[in-house]
Amino acid sequence: MKTLSTITDPVYVSKEKLSWYDGLWLHVMNDKRDLPFIYLLTTIHLTVVPVAILLFTPLLEGWVWWAVAIPYFYVSQLFFKGRFGLMFHCLCHRKCFKKPWQWLHGYITWFVCPLFGHAPEGYFSHHMGMHHVENNMEDDTSSTMAYQRDSARDFLAYFFKFLFVGVKNTILYLYYRKRKKLYQRLTAGEYIYLAFCIAMCFVNLKATLVVFVIPLLFARLVMMLGNWTQHSFIDSTNPDNLYTNSINCINTRYNHTCFNDGYHIIHHLRPGMHYTDMPAELLKRKDEFAKNKAIVFDGIHYLHVFFYLLTKRYDKLADNLVNINNMFSSREQAIALMKERTKKI
Repeated sequence: MKTLSTITDPVYVSKEKLSWYDGLWLHVMNDKRDLPFIYLLTTIHLTVVPVAILLFTPLLEGWVWWAVAIPYFYVSQLFFKGRFGLMFHCLCHRKCFKKPWQWLHGYITWFVCPLFGHAPEGYFSHHMGMHHVENNMEDDTSSTMAYQRDSARDFLAYFFKFLFVGVKNTILYLYYRKRKKLYQRLTAGEYIYLAFCIAMCFVNLKATLVVFVIPLLFARLVMMLGNWTQHSFIDSTNPDNLYTNSINCINTRYNHTCFNDGYHIIHHLRPGMHYTDMPAELLKRKDEFAKNKAIVFDGIHYLHVFFYLLTKRYDKLADNLVNINNMFSSREQAIALMKERTKKI
């Protein structure tokens, strides 16, 4: 096990000199700390967007089309997908653009999100309208509680349930709680996107599959894998305790590329907190983390945790577990607690 010492995850460092491009965007932004989002969006518009359009044109034929499509898929779905998804997650929690420029958020939602497998309005409605309200409890349509969370079979059952009925269940959740605007936006986004994909199949089937359909399926797998891992360790005696129904992953490169997404306990405690403030918040709350025996891993991220869980390598998890304030008296005690917290509830 490890001790809680130095944290290397990103915090805000003020730039000594702003570029003209920074100044241009700061006129429409609420927080200068969000400039990395602008650089990411700019890069996506210079690389992913034009190639996606090109794949639908008759300019590429035969093997040349595949020679462009395969690198495109790698760059968009393996390199940029996580970065974009977690940037959009931040944009949903904190308004990036000033009120007269909020249409930019709508543009990202309806025109950029689909390139990364997010149907318009779906992420916001599910994440903000339901997940953060229920915090993985039984009414959460993506709750992990009813599954054995170190079982590959249970993960597949969890994923396919969400894939086939997750959107319907979320719409019904919002409908019965009279969140009219959210369920209408979610319904419209899903059906308009479905109709769009069907129509585009008649324009160019191959391009539609590569640019829109496969990324949608891949995104839903990645999101469910992430949610499964983030909410794998749950104290069955107190499942709504935000310290014990989620995890943190610190000191990992993933946090540098995906805006401190590893701080999931902190995120549920303080959903509106800027990602650069999360490392300090963890240190501030370390006594509460220790009191609740909160699960914090150092040096590994969610994919590692997911793989170690499904292969039942609790020894590997224990190697990277942070023993805050010596909250565990032994390695064996820590492993026993982790095994207990992955059981079905």
